[in-house]
Amino acid sequence: MKLVCISASNIKHAGNKSTSFLVCQIIEKIIKTKLKRNEAQIEIIRLVDAELSPCTGCGKCYKTNRCAAVDDFNNIYTKIAESDAVFIVSPHYAPIPAKLSILLEKMEQPVFLHWFHDNSYKSVVYRKPVGIIAHGGGSDEWMLHSYKEMVLDTIANALQTVMMDIVGLDDKWLTGVVFPVKTVSKSEKEIFPVQSYDWVDIENRLMPLVEKVIAKASKNK
Repeated sequence: MKLVCISASNIKHAGNKSTSFLVCQIIEKIIKTKLKRNEAQIEIIRLVDAELSPCTGCGKCYKTNRCAAVDDFNNIYTKIAESDAVFIVSPHYAPIPAKLSILLEKMEQPVFLHWFHDNSYKSVVYRKPVGIIAHGGGSDEWMLHSYKEMVLDTIANALQTVMMDIVGLDDKWLTGVVFPVKTVSKSEKEIFPVQSYDWVDIENRLMPLVEKVIAKASKNK
């Protein structure tokens, strides 16, 4: 089983301590140790490392299914298409990170053009299971629901357009899962808020969603 986990954070200096990246590692841990899927090949893609530029609507992707201008997009899109399932971990920005937005709009363009000319068209990611995880600086329940609307639903809308299968947590969380911060504090050494997390709680929140994504991926094989 081939899986892709996309870390959507734009924060370059965070490196491998980025929350989104760490959550991708937790997902890998769940799959390997909790679900006992040792055969699974899991690739973590950090969008912060990718050179991505917005879609300009040149239309060349209609014939090639590849972007004529951005090789990094083509490489990521190929990995998504060749995977059995995808996870996307995104922080709340405005409302989502710029490179994730670019990735999604570039995925949409060839699919829309093909569908416009042939309504029976099925994309290269048709019915591929995808689990979406969102996070931000909030801990209150109302804030988590806000992230659902701004982050989860925004990403899900784009992925539904390219015909992917959005895996929900339950009837309340149809487009994925959100996890809170534990504490937010100030530091004399940092201009940014210092956030801490309850990683055990996060793993417990992710477990049901990861399990559902893997179950769908196994069923599709």
